[in-house]
Amino acid sequence: MAIKIRLARAGSKKRPYYHVVVADVRAPRDGRIIERIGSYNPMLEKGDEKRVILDTERAEYWIKTGAQPTDRVERFLDAAGLLKREARNNPNKAKPGAKALERAEEKRAAQEAANAPAEEPVAEQAPATEETAAE
Repeated sequence: MAIKIRLARAGSKKRPYYHVVVADVRAPRDGRIIERIGSYNPMLEKGDEKRVILDTERAEYWIKTGAQPTDRVERFLDAAGLLKREARNNPNKAKPGAKALERAEEKRAAQEAANAPAEEPVAEQAPATEETAAE
C-alpha cells in the first residue's frame, strides 16, 4: 500500500486551512486518512510560528516506514529539519512562450520597417547639402 503525507483542506470558502495527514494515495484528498500529524494555516503571516504545526516524531516515523511527502509537505519537513529538500531548477521557466516570441518578432520587424524608410531620404538629402556647401 502506497502512503503519502499530504494536505487535506479543512477551511471554508476563501479561508483555506489544511491538515497535514498521512493517507493512502488512492483515498480522496479530504477523505479517508490514516493519521493527522499537523496543520497548516496559510492565512497567517510567514513568520508566525502557528502557521505550520507538525508532530515531528510521527512525521519521522511515517517517513521511515516509506511514506512519501508531497512537495508542499516536503517544504515543511525541510524547515523542521526532518528531510533535505533538493533545490529544483527549471531553466525553461523564465523563457517567454511561443506567442510572446511571435509578438516580439512582429514588433522587431515593424520597427525595422519604420526605421528603413526614414534612413533613405536622409541619405538622399545629405549629398544635396554637400553640393551646396562646395559651391
